[in-house]
Amino acid sequence: MSRLSLSVVGGYLGAGKTTLINRLLSGDHGLRLAVLVNDFGAINIDAALLQSASADTIELTNGCVCCTMTGDLFYAIGDMLDRVPRPDHLIVEASGIADPAKIAAVAQAEPDLRYAGILTVVDGVNFPRYAADPLISDQVKAQVRCADFVVVSKDVNAAAITSLEAGGIHHWHSASDTALIEAMLLGDLDVSAPRMDEANGHRPYVQWSTDAPPACSRAQVDAMLATLPRGVLRCKALLPDGAGQIWEIHAVGQVHEVTTRSNAAQTGVVVIGPEGAVTLTEIEAWWAHHTHAMS
Repeated sequence: MSRLSLSVVGGYLGAGKTTLINRLLSGDHGLRLAVLVNDFGAINIDAALLQSASADTIELTNGCVCCTMTGDLFYAIGDMLDRVPRPDHLIVEASGIADPAKIAAVAQAEPDLRYAGILTVVDGVNFPRYAADPLISDQVKAQVRCADFVVVSKDVNAAAITSLEAGGIHHWHSASDTALIEAMLLGDLDVSAPRMDEANGHRPYVQWSTDAPPACSRAQVDAMLATLPRGVLRCKALLPDGAGQIWEIHAVGQVHEVTTRSNAAQTGVVVIGPEGAVTLTEIEAWWAHHTHAMS
Protein backbone atom coordinates (compact mmCIF):
# COMPACT_ATOMS: atom_id res chain seq x y z
CA MET A 1 0.00 0.00 0.00
CA SER A 2 1.32 3.45 -0.88
CA ARG A 3 2.25 5.85 1.89
CA LEU A 4 -0.34 8.35 3.14
CA SER A 5 0.62 11.95 2.35
CA LEU A 6 0.60 14.24 5.39
CA SER A 7 0.42 18.03 5.25
CA VAL A 8 0.29 20.50 8.13
CA VAL A 9 -1.66 23.76 8.04
CA GLY A 10 -0.20 26.22 10.54
CA GLY A 11 -0.45 29.90 11.37
CA TYR A 12 -0.90 32.11 14.38
CA LEU A 13 -4.13 32.61 16.32
CA GLY A 14 -6.98 33.70 14.07
CA ALA A 15 -4.97 33.65 10.84
CA GLY A 16 -7.70 31.84 8.89
CA LYS A 17 -6.59 28.20 9.01
CA THR A 18 -10.10 26.83 9.55
CA THR A 19 -11.53 28.90 6.69
CA LEU A 20 -8.90 27.50 4.36
CA ILE A 21 -9.52 23.92 5.50
CA ASN A 22 -13.28 24.33 5.05
CA ARG A 23 -12.65 25.24 1.42
CA LEU A 24 -10.43 22.21 0.93
CA LEU A 25 -12.99 19.86 2.46
CA SER A 26 -15.77 21.17 0.24
CA GLY A 27 -13.64 21.35 -2.91
CA ASP A 28 -14.17 19.31 -6.07
CA HIS A 29 -10.67 17.77 -6.07
CA GLY A 30 -11.74 14.12 -6.19
CA LEU A 31 -9.62 13.14 -3.17
CA ARG A 32 -10.67 11.53 0.10
CA LEU A 33 -9.23 14.01 2.60
CA ALA A 34 -8.89 13.36 6.31
CA VAL A 35 -8.41 16.37 8.57
CA LEU A 36 -7.35 16.26 12.21
CA VAL A 37 -8.28 19.46 14.03
CA ASN A 38 -7.90 20.75 17.56
CA ASP A 39 -11.26 22.49 17.75
CA PHE A 40 -14.09 20.43 16.29
CA GLY A 41 -16.66 23.20 16.75
CA ALA A 42 -14.69 25.56 14.54
CA ILE A 43 -15.16 23.50 11.40
CA ASN A 44 -18.30 24.64 9.58
CA ILE A 45 -19.31 22.49 6.64
CA ASP A 46 -22.34 23.19 4.46
CA ALA A 47 -25.26 20.99 5.46
CA ALA A 48 -25.53 19.67 1.91
CA LEU A 49 -22.10 18.04 2.31
CA LEU A 50 -22.80 16.33 5.61
CA GLN A 51 -23.33 12.59 5.58
CA SER A 52 -23.11 11.70 9.26
CA ALA A 53 -21.52 12.88 12.48
CA SER A 54 -20.43 11.02 15.59
CA ALA A 55 -18.91 12.34 18.80
CA ASP A 56 -15.60 13.19 17.15
CA THR A 57 -16.00 12.68 13.41
CA ILE A 58 -17.85 14.36 10.54
CA GLU A 59 -18.18 12.28 7.39
CA LEU A 60 -18.90 14.12 4.15
CA THR A 61 -20.69 12.96 1.04
CA ASN A 62 -17.57 13.63 -1.06
CA GLY A 63 -15.62 10.97 0.85
CA CYS A 64 -13.76 13.37 3.12
CA VAL A 65 -13.70 13.09 6.89
CA CYS A 66 -12.98 15.60 9.66
CA CYS A 67 -11.97 14.38 13.12
CA THR A 68 -11.06 15.86 16.47
CA MET A 69 -7.47 15.39 17.55
CA THR A 70 -8.24 13.66 20.84
CA GLY A 71 -5.35 12.20 22.77
CA ASP A 72 -1.88 11.67 21.35
CA LEU A 73 -1.18 12.74 17.76
CA PHE A 74 0.45 9.39 16.99
CA TYR A 75 -2.72 7.53 18.00
CA ALA A 76 -4.90 9.87 15.92
CA ILE A 77 -2.70 9.32 12.88
CA GLY A 78 -2.74 5.58 13.52
CA ASP A 79 -6.54 5.68 13.36
CA MET A 80 -6.33 7.40 9.98
CA LEU A 81 -3.88 4.80 8.66
CA ASP A 82 -6.23 2.00 9.80
CA ARG A 83 -9.34 3.45 8.13
CA VAL A 84 -10.87 1.43 5.30
CA PRO A 85 -10.68 2.85 2.75
CA ARG A 86 -7.59 4.77 3.72
CA PRO A 87 -7.74 8.53 2.95
CA ASP A 88 -5.83 9.87 -0.03
CA HIS A 89 -4.34 12.74 1.97
CA LEU A 90 -4.11 13.65 5.67
CA ILE A 91 -4.10 17.28 6.84
CA VAL A 92 -3.30 18.25 10.42
CA GLU A 93 -4.42 21.69 11.55
CA ALA A 94 -1.85 22.96 14.04
CA SER A 95 -3.14 25.08 16.87
CA GLY A 96 -2.37 28.79 16.65
CA ILE A 97 0.43 28.54 19.20
CA ALA A 98 1.93 25.25 18.01
CA ASP A 99 5.15 24.70 16.08
CA PRO A 100 4.03 23.19 12.73
CA ALA A 101 7.49 21.69 12.14
CA LYS A 102 7.27 19.54 15.27
CA ILE A 103 3.91 18.18 14.11
CA ALA A 104 5.25 17.58 10.60
CA ALA A 105 8.18 15.64 12.03
CA VAL A 106 5.72 12.83 12.78
CA ALA A 107 5.90 12.04 9.07
CA GLN A 108 9.54 11.07 9.50
CA ALA A 109 8.81 8.77 12.44
CA GLU A 110 5.97 6.87 10.75
CA PRO A 111 7.05 4.80 7.72
CA ASP A 112 3.50 4.70 6.32
CA LEU A 113 3.45 8.50 5.97
CA ARG A 114 4.91 10.75 3.26
CA TYR A 115 5.73 14.32 4.27
CA ALA A 116 3.85 16.65 1.91
CA GLY A 117 4.71 20.04 3.34
CA ILE A 118 3.74 22.77 5.78
CA LEU A 119 1.39 25.53 4.67
CA THR A 120 1.41 28.54 6.98
CA VAL A 121 -1.46 31.03 6.84
CA VAL A 122 -0.38 34.61 7.55
CA ASP A 123 -2.92 37.13 8.84
CA GLY A 124 -2.39 40.06 6.48
CA VAL A 125 -4.12 42.48 8.85
CA ASN A 126 -2.34 41.61 12.10
CA PHE A 127 0.97 40.07 11.01
CA PRO A 128 3.00 43.31 10.98
CA ARG A 129 1.91 44.05 14.57
CA TYR A 130 2.53 40.49 15.74
CA ALA A 131 5.95 40.39 14.06
CA ALA A 132 6.94 43.53 15.97
CA ASP A 133 5.55 42.39 19.35
CA PRO A 134 8.47 41.25 21.55
CA LEU A 135 6.20 38.84 23.44
CA ILE A 136 5.23 36.76 20.39
CA SER A 137 7.35 37.85 17.41
CA ASP A 138 9.83 34.96 17.58
CA GLN A 139 7.04 32.41 17.60
CA VAL A 140 5.04 34.07 14.81
CA LYS A 141 8.11 34.38 12.59
CA ALA A 142 9.19 30.79 13.27
CA GLN A 143 5.79 29.50 12.09
CA VAL A 144 6.44 31.26 8.79
CA ARG A 145 10.11 30.27 8.49
CA CYS A 146 9.34 26.55 8.68
CA ALA A 147 6.71 26.73 5.93
CA ASP A 148 7.06 25.16 2.51
CA PHE A 149 4.14 27.30 1.31
CA VAL A 150 2.99 30.68 2.67
CA VAL A 151 -0.44 32.14 1.99
CA VAL A 152 -1.69 35.55 3.14
CA SER A 153 -5.28 35.87 4.33
CA LYS A 154 -7.71 38.75 4.79
CA ASP A 155 -5.71 41.64 3.27
CA VAL A 156 -2.58 41.39 1.14
CA ASN A 157 -1.23 44.83 2.01
CA ALA A 158 2.13 46.57 1.79
CA ALA A 159 2.79 46.38 5.54
CA ALA A 160 2.28 42.61 5.61
CA ILE A 161 4.49 42.10 2.55
CA THR A 162 7.22 44.28 4.05
CA SER A 163 7.13 42.27 7.28
CA LEU A 164 7.34 38.98 5.38
CA GLU A 165 10.25 40.17 3.25
CA ALA A 166 12.06 41.42 6.36
CA GLY A 167 11.87 37.83 7.59
CA GLY A 168 13.28 36.46 4.34
CA ILE A 169 9.91 35.37 2.86
CA HIS A 170 9.71 36.52 -0.76
CA HIS A 171 7.34 33.93 -2.22
CA TRP A 172 3.73 33.78 -1.02
CA HIS A 173 0.22 33.47 -2.40
CA SER A 174 -3.25 34.72 -1.59
CA ALA A 175 -5.30 32.48 0.71
CA SER A 176 -8.29 33.09 -1.58
CA ASP A 177 -6.61 31.26 -4.49
CA THR A 178 -8.16 27.89 -3.63
CA ALA A 179 -7.16 26.16 -6.88
CA LEU A 180 -3.49 27.03 -6.38
CA ILE A 181 -3.59 25.99 -2.72
CA GLU A 182 -5.09 22.63 -3.69
CA ALA A 183 -2.31 22.14 -6.24
CA MET A 184 0.39 23.02 -3.71
CA LEU A 185 -0.95 21.19 -0.69
CA LEU A 186 -2.60 18.17 -2.31
CA GLY A 187 -0.30 17.69 -5.31
CA ASP A 188 2.77 15.48 -5.54
CA LEU A 189 5.27 18.31 -5.16
CA ASP A 190 8.66 17.34 -3.78
CA VAL A 191 9.36 19.01 -0.45
CA SER A 192 12.31 18.60 1.87
CA ALA A 193 12.09 17.23 5.40
CA PRO A 194 10.47 19.53 7.98
CA ARG A 195 12.82 22.33 9.02
CA MET A 196 13.09 22.19 12.79
CA ASP A 197 13.80 25.51 14.50
CA GLU A 198 15.42 24.90 17.88
CA ALA A 199 14.88 28.56 18.77
CA ASN A 200 11.12 28.25 18.34
CA GLY A 201 10.26 28.32 22.00
CA HIS A 202 7.64 30.68 23.33
CA ARG A 203 6.49 32.10 26.62
CA PRO A 204 3.50 30.42 28.26
CA TYR A 205 0.00 31.39 27.18
CA VAL A 206 -2.98 32.12 29.36
CA GLN A 207 -5.83 29.94 28.13
CA TRP A 208 -9.29 30.18 29.65
CA SER A 209 -12.53 28.49 28.61
CA THR A 210 -16.03 27.79 29.83
CA ASP A 211 -18.95 25.77 28.55
CA ALA A 212 -22.73 26.19 28.84
CA PRO A 213 -22.68 30.02 28.82
CA PRO A 214 -25.93 31.91 29.46
CA ALA A 215 -28.10 33.33 26.68
CA CYS A 216 -27.28 36.87 25.60
CA SER A 217 -28.52 39.59 23.26
CA ARG A 218 -26.52 41.15 20.42
CA ALA A 219 -26.03 44.27 22.53
CA GLN A 220 -24.54 42.13 25.30
CA VAL A 221 -22.27 40.38 22.80
CA ASP A 222 -21.03 43.75 21.52
CA ALA A 223 -20.43 44.98 25.07
CA MET A 224 -18.50 41.83 25.89
CA LEU A 225 -16.24 42.22 22.84
CA ALA A 226 -15.72 45.92 23.45
CA THR A 227 -14.32 45.22 26.91
CA LEU A 228 -12.10 42.22 26.20
CA PRO A 229 -8.91 42.53 28.27
CA ARG A 230 -6.31 44.36 26.23
CA GLY A 231 -3.83 41.50 26.09
CA VAL A 232 -6.28 38.97 24.63
CA LEU A 233 -5.21 37.90 21.14
CA ARG A 234 -7.96 35.39 20.35
CA CYS A 235 -11.52 34.84 21.53
CA LYS A 236 -13.85 32.24 20.04
CA ALA A 237 -17.37 31.68 21.30
CA LEU A 238 -20.67 30.00 20.54
CA LEU A 239 -23.34 31.66 22.66
CA PRO A 240 -27.11 31.04 22.72
CA ASP A 241 -29.21 34.08 21.86
CA GLY A 242 -32.25 32.92 23.87
CA ALA A 243 -34.41 32.65 20.75
CA GLY A 244 -33.15 29.38 19.29
CA GLN A 245 -30.14 30.77 17.43
CA ILE A 246 -26.41 30.76 18.22
CA TRP A 247 -24.03 33.71 18.15
CA GLU A 248 -20.76 32.62 16.53
CA ILE A 249 -18.01 34.99 17.65
CA HIS A 250 -14.45 35.34 16.39
CA ALA A 251 -12.18 38.04 17.81
CA VAL A 252 -8.59 38.43 16.63
CA GLY A 253 -6.97 41.38 18.33
CA GLN A 254 -9.18 44.37 17.64
CA VAL A 255 -11.01 42.70 14.72
CA HIS A 256 -14.34 41.18 15.78
CA GLU A 257 -16.81 39.14 13.74
CA VAL A 258 -20.25 38.10 14.94
CA THR A 259 -22.58 35.88 12.89
CA THR A 260 -25.52 33.62 13.66
CA ARG A 261 -25.97 29.91 13.10
CA SER A 262 -28.95 27.67 13.65
CA ASN A 263 -27.33 25.18 15.99
CA ALA A 264 -24.14 24.01 17.65
CA ALA A 265 -23.15 20.69 19.19
CA GLN A 266 -21.78 22.58 22.18
CA THR A 267 -21.70 26.20 23.29
CA GLY A 268 -18.76 27.79 25.03
CA VAL A 269 -16.08 30.46 25.12
CA VAL A 270 -12.30 30.21 24.60
CA VAL A 271 -9.92 33.11 25.35
CA ILE A 272 -6.15 33.09 24.70
CA GLY A 273 -3.40 35.61 25.29
CA PRO A 274 0.35 35.55 26.03
CA GLU A 275 1.44 35.47 29.66
CA GLY A 276 2.70 38.91 30.54
CA ALA A 277 0.09 40.63 28.39
CA VAL A 278 -3.02 39.33 30.15
CA THR A 279 -3.76 37.40 33.35
CA LEU A 280 -6.26 34.70 34.16
CA THR A 281 -7.68 36.99 36.85
CA GLU A 282 -8.40 39.70 34.26
CA ILE A 283 -10.21 37.24 31.99
CA GLU A 284 -12.25 35.74 34.82
CA ALA A 285 -13.24 39.21 36.05
CA TRP A 286 -14.28 40.20 32.51
CA TRP A 287 -16.44 37.10 32.13
CA ALA A 288 -17.97 37.43 35.63
CA HIS A 289 -18.96 41.01 34.92
CA HIS A 290 -20.77 40.11 31.69
CA THR A 291 -22.43 36.93 32.90
CA HIS A 292 -23.81 38.93 35.82
CA ALA A 293 -25.28 41.36 33.29
CA MET A 294 -26.77 38.46 31.29
CA SER A 295 -28.52 36.88 34.27
